[in-house]
Amino acid sequence: MNKNTHEGLFFAAGAFIMWGLLPIYWKALKAVPSIELLCNRVVWSMFFVGALLSMKKRWPEVRTAFCDTKGKLMLCASSCLIGCNWLLYIWAVNNGHVVDTSMGYYMTPFMNALLGFIFMNERLNRLQVAAIALAACGVAWSIFDYGRIPAVALTLAVSFALYGLVRKMMKVESLPGLFIETAVLFPISAGYIIWLAATGDVSYTRVGLLENLLLLGAGAATSTPLIFFAHGARRLRLATLGMMQYIAPTLALLIGVLMYGEPFGETRFITFAFIWAGIIIYVADGLRSNVGLLKYIHRNRT
Repeated sequence: MNKNTHEGLFFAAGAFIMWGLLPIYWKALKAVPSIELLCNRVVWSMFFVGALLSMKKRWPEVRTAFCDTKGKLMLCASSCLIGCNWLLYIWAVNNGHVVDTSMGYYMTPFMNALLGFIFMNERLNRLQVAAIALAACGVAWSIFDYGRIPAVALTLAVSFALYGLVRKMMKVESLPGLFIETAVLFPISAGYIIWLAATGDVSYTRVGLLENLLLLGAGAATSTPLIFFAHGARRLRLATLGMMQYIAPTLALLIGVLMYGEPFGETRFITFAFIWAGIIIYVADGLRSNVGLLKYIHRNRT
């Protein structure tokens, strides 16, 4: 294994571990209302990413994106999608739905494949269809046994998959794109915090020093995993990256059940079992495709 791959594994694992541990971070800010927490996340993310862009001298990429009319509209759409995703995720974590967030992010790859088929004319092979069908069976079982749709999990999966689809259609790198997305949401977010301060209801005056530091660090907590992911993605094969993405929802599941005592009874186990079976098929298909591609490249080189 070469140095580049070692670094890729380090950065990718770091990104997914940080994403998996995020419930602990937001849970420590449970005293802060979800909408105010989202606004802090947006505001401090913009400042944090802006500082990184200055350090890396990448502001020309931001200016180029702003000059693209279609790109601006797409970034506005992605801003709304990621804002909704962040808000629901924070609310879910702080209202005892960490396991549901885990289910949502386990299902995201299936949603990505489905949206790619619908909007990007990407073909689905039999194994991918089988994987999606198994995940759908898990959701159907949950509806049948609980009598309700797993709304948190499905909304997180759909919103993040739609966000990925919109970002895939743009030519903006992750860091400049994140800056513009947070800049779009900044006026409303900053305005809301200022309004809370003016009415004497802002959380900075009601919570302790630790919570205030965590609020200020929300930008770094949001952006650092994304930066690690970008570094890892450039150094690893997609198949490797695809398998590692399940680290985050697995950690979230363990945190929800073992740390916060969320229920994980028979119905949830069966639902997750269907999804896990789909993941095994999905990952196996990715490995098979990757091996086939490597053999094809080798044959053509020789």
